[in-house]
Amino acid sequence: MATATNLLESLGNLERDSFTSLLSNLIGESRHVQNNPPEHIPEEDRVVKHVLNSLLPFSTTTGGGPLILNHVTYLPGRGNLIVEYPGTVPGKILSFVGCHMDVVTANPKDWDFDPFTLSIDGDKLRGRGTTDCLGHVALVAELMRKLGETKPNLKSTVVAVFIANEESGAVTGVGIDALVQDGLLNKLKEGPMFWIDTADKQPCIGTAGMIAWKLHVTGKLFHSGLCHKAINPLELAMDAIKEIQLQFYRDFPPHPQEQVYGFAIPSTMKPTQWSYPGGGINQIPGECTISGDVRLTPFYDVKDATKKLQEYVDDINDNIQKLEVRGPVSKYVLPDENLRGRVTLTFDEVLPGIACDLNSRGFHVLCKATEEVVGHVKPFSVTGSLPLIRELQDEGFDVQSCGYGLTETYHAKNEYCLFTDMSQGYQVLGSIITQLED
Repeated sequence: MATATNLLESLGNLERDSFTSLLSNLIGESRHVQNNPPEHIPEEDRVVKHVLNSLLPFSTTTGGGPLILNHVTYLPGRGNLIVEYPGTVPGKILSFVGCHMDVVTANPKDWDFDPFTLSIDGDKLRGRGTTDCLGHVALVAELMRKLGETKPNLKSTVVAVFIANEESGAVTGVGIDALVQDGLLNKLKEGPMFWIDTADKQPCIGTAGMIAWKLHVTGKLFHSGLCHKAINPLELAMDAIKEIQLQFYRDFPPHPQEQVYGFAIPSTMKPTQWSYPGGGINQIPGECTISGDVRLTPFYDVKDATKKLQEYVDDINDNIQKLEVRGPVSKYVLPDENLRGRVTLTFDEVLPGIACDLNSRGFHVLCKATEEVVGHVKPFSVTGSLPLIRELQDEGFDVQSCGYGLTETYHAKNEYCLFTDMSQGYQVLGSIITQLED
């Protein structure tokens, strides 16, 4: 079997020319893999084509090497790619997943450089997808290429899964959800799974769940000089939101595990958008809508939170005459007209959060590899949300998360990553493989 020293020597360092050549091809497809239906439907097979071109010479498909390639497509042009380097010990396995081949949209008018062409400025590799997540696609593809080329004798099977459709939940049954449903990843449950799609070179051990909500408020339109004859939906919305927030923070207070995992803030529920149909300044509108989100640390269940939110709203409607009002003529009930204000809650996207298993061997080898390569290890958690990971954990996968882009450019204009960070990521992944040989 390959010794640790021999294996690391075989893998070497990330080859800049090979990496940037592949990444250039991938960023060149980024215009066509933007994911924001219905305007932008990604064609992930355009990325698969370049990854296959890199790996085919070292595959069983061509007879040139040991890599087993499985291109799995559920919708035309929207493929996933599973790459396997076989080990010698049955059931001994590790995997790198989460490298998605779609990107968020980019408006070239807002950028200082062409987002759909890779440009290089010293250490900076610039373009849409360099941090999230085509840079990681190229990184893991280079790692698998090197395994196929050097053919180290490993006990562990190493699997890389490049996925479609991570950036939008509008369409399902296309990416990793379908791969799991079809059982194509079942054997990955036998070893640690590393989700390569975060940033800043440190283990990401926790993310928040997210509940996107809308509160539609119905009042009564009337002249603002005769506001005693109106039900002001703007005031009702403010008072309803205040009551909902007070109850939310009583039911979902800071959790002790948030400190263990390093969350900067606890669960939150807040408005972020406000809309109304329009009208004159002297007109109280008849309706308005407030939208916002809940960010729920993973120690609470998003299903419980949505149920509670609906209970708060039902209670407000049943007792709207008891809701705090504003001033001597502000009111939410007009008894003479048999009218009551009303609030209606609906939910859009709902995502669960994840708390990674801190007792997992996968977590320990990731931390050791990070400390060896980066020089320090400081696992972190964020109240942002990542799709799909919690579902994998619930299916029985031991998911750990890391990434080598930059948080500050994640989904941002003028996105870039650093070659030195990606190079360190390559060494971390190599160290993970090496440690798991023991």
